[in-house]
Amino acid sequence: MTAPQTFNIVVLPGDGVGPEVIAAAQGVLNTVGDFYGHRFTFEEHLIGGAAIDATGDPLPPETTAACLASHGVLLGAVGGPKWDGGPRRPEEGLLGIRKAMGLFANLRPLQVSPVLAHRSPLKKEIVEGVDLIVFRELTGGVYFGEKTRTADRATDLCEYTVGEIERVTRAAFRTALNRRGKVTSVDKANVMETSRLWREVVTRIHAEEFPQVQLEHALVDSMAMHLIRRPRDYDVILTENMFGDILSDEISVLGGSIGLLPSASLGSSGPGLFEPIHGSAPDIAGQDLANPVGAILSAALMLRHGLGLEDEASSIEAAVAAVLAAGAVTADLGGALGTRAAGAAIIDAIRAIHWAAAHRVQMHWG
Repeated sequence: MTAPQTFNIVVLPGDGVGPEVIAAAQGVLNTVGDFYGHRFTFEEHLIGGAAIDATGDPLPPETTAACLASHGVLLGAVGGPKWDGGPRRPEEGLLGIRKAMGLFANLRPLQVSPVLAHRSPLKKEIVEGVDLIVFRELTGGVYFGEKTRTADRATDLCEYTVGEIERVTRAAFRTALNRRGKVTSVDKANVMETSRLWREVVTRIHAEEFPQVQLEHALVDSMAMHLIRRPRDYDVILTENMFGDILSDEISVLGGSIGLLPSASLGSSGPGLFEPIHGSAPDIAGQDLANPVGAILSAALMLRHGLGLEDEASSIEAAVAAVLAAGAVTADLGGALGTRAAGAAIIDAIRAIHWAAAHRVQMHWG
């Protein structure tokens, strides 16, 4: 067990359902802290549309400063139609904080629960047992390249450096070493020069540093098909910014609800940013309907990847699995629980797991 510690966590509830799911995640973290002797202090700041409404800036300077000084950042969601057409976009806040924190790798794990495989739009026999993780590069590509616009023409520059590709590649291979030992690198090397560079760098890093890992290359268009036809074949998927954005959203539906999936954005040092992959869902905001599981599992990723607390992270994941198996779910999964009740059920499961473990130890020594 890790020695008790105090961690300063910045929470960015953001927009729509963000405040509701983040509140559930905070409750789970406090419960885990009670059992393991840790203390989590939460410092709330503005981002996205909420920040635009309050300050005119989707990423106020004080938010950036607080995030950089924290042990980890929990983000709810940003955006919504309320801010369409305005002078500033809520998404600027998300892109800005990733850049300010030096985050270059976005991790999106997907494990399809056997009890929820029937909720997938695909056949149960296709999705049951899926266990993969997408490594998406966050700092390069068309999202950050030079942009031009005239009355009859627009351009978005897709640009990558060797260093940007190397660091996310190493992160993906290191993770594969602790999983099933397979990396699928996704590009468009038959057309794009940046993808040819991507493939060359990934191949070199594999040969020089990680020869024990199995490496395969795939073109993004065929990969989009394979992820639907045979998702169980994949372990670690490594790809560039835009391809990773698209593919990770595609696989998010395999588990039955986008509300289940967490993500982690990591850099080479400093705090990470952890958020559910769903959007702000303004149509259900404030109605206690949002699924908090993605945010709660994002808190588990923060414990594991951001704070080095593996046992604590595993206890959350075990509790979530137990609750899902028991059918205690929100409306998106065919259940009747609200956001708060779903969070409370996971807290109760954490307590039950720890009580059972303590009882087994007591019986052993009794």
